[in-house]
Amino acid sequence: MLMTMPTQTQPRALPKITVIGTGYLGATHAAALAELGFEVLGLDVLPDKIASLSRGEVPFYEPGLGDILRRHVSGLPGSSGRLSFTTSYTDAAAFGDIHFICVNTPQKPGEYACDMSYVDAAVESLAPHLTRPALVVGKSTVPVGSAARLARRVAELAPAEGAELAWNPEFLREGFAVEDTLRPDRIVVGVTSERAETLLREVYAKPVAEGVPFLVTDLPTAELVKTAANAFLSTKISFINAMAEICEAADGDVVKLAEALGHDDRIGKKFLRAGIGFGGGCLPKDIRAFMARAGELGASEALSFLREIDSINMRRRASMVELTRETLDGSLLGKRVAVLGAAFKPDSDDVRDSPALNIAGQLHLQGAEVTVYDPKAMENAKRLFPTLRYAATATEAATGAHAVLHLTEWREFRELDPAALAEVVSTRHVLDGRNTLDPALWRKANWTYRALGRPTA
Repeated sequence: MLMTMPTQTQPRALPKITVIGTGYLGATHAAALAELGFEVLGLDVLPDKIASLSRGEVPFYEPGLGDILRRHVSGLPGSSGRLSFTTSYTDAAAFGDIHFICVNTPQKPGEYACDMSYVDAAVESLAPHLTRPALVVGKSTVPVGSAARLARRVAELAPAEGAELAWNPEFLREGFAVEDTLRPDRIVVGVTSERAETLLREVYAKPVAEGVPFLVTDLPTAELVKTAANAFLSTKISFINAMAEICEAADGDVVKLAEALGHDDRIGKKFLRAGIGFGGGCLPKDIRAFMARAGELGASEALSFLREIDSINMRRRASMVELTRETLDGSLLGKRVAVLGAAFKPDSDDVRDSPALNIAGQLHLQGAEVTVYDPKAMENAKRLFPTLRYAATATEAATGAHAVLHLTEWREFRELDPAALAEVVSTRHVLDGRNTLDPALWRKANWTYRALGRPTA
């Protein structure tokens, strides 16, 4: 009897992926997808950035990203070769089955609205080269309604009938971006077809298999998830900072208040640390763009509270300047102030809309001699505020200072020895803008410890 062997089916090849825009979001996403086993081509219009990434060099600071990048960049010794870079949209369209758009969406100058020019340019440049079925996936944070408009534009410009668009918002935290990409707390996809959902399930198969929730929505809901999340987090931060203002008026302690509130599991402890407020390239511009878009949709009253959230946040910076003035006997003129921190948050070199640098700049403009130190953000700070002084260490920044301001909660600053630092300052005044230093430890070394929303003694 003739026996036939069962036919072995070949496993389907993984889709090839391009990532358009290789800034903070794009470079992280591209490297993480290569780590997940995909062949990835990153595209940027800036040749210098592409050259840097092609050498395995990350043009910004993000813990762990450099290691993953060098593990996969084509041409580097010992790399998987799954990650390469280009400046050509023609090459990207020919390479990729799925194209992630990860470009910047900044605030428009002089307006609250979002600047969509980079996203629009990416779609306009890519779509005419899509000569075979492809999925374009937006990851950038955009005003609700943008995805539907861009989907129509892809359909108009792409020669291939099978070119379509989906939306997959990012939820990266600077300093934790690699972890948030490889093991996110949820994956949200806005799709208009089963094919798009299937492709995105394939992209995220590994984290989904590890238990990460995969949520399928329509396009506008996917867009709203990111902006709504940032609006909620901004509200929580500004709420506890508003409580700090009440504590100052009533002689309460906002740190103890936040601790008590955080034990209520309906509220939780996260984002309840009072201080000088939020900054960076996301929360401030995203809540403003959300307000602007609500107005365009005729729903401005629904988000009118965000205007006060923004106001509370900006007020904290002025409050720290005034607390410094009060601590220095009512005058900043000629006083030497050490500012510890320039990045808007620790484990990042990002100084966009940094409360720390904003406060340093205000103090300088009002007559103080300000010296700044940050473990990672010095070069970016110098480009943004070249008239400030900069030091190579916290001790150097504090030498001769009449006040030391702790404005970015780096671990290095929490581990400073108050007794040792006391030996180099002119007067022992420390102002904790992040409420993360130990008041007892500093007071034991005969420092005057001050913080927003906390008793003086």
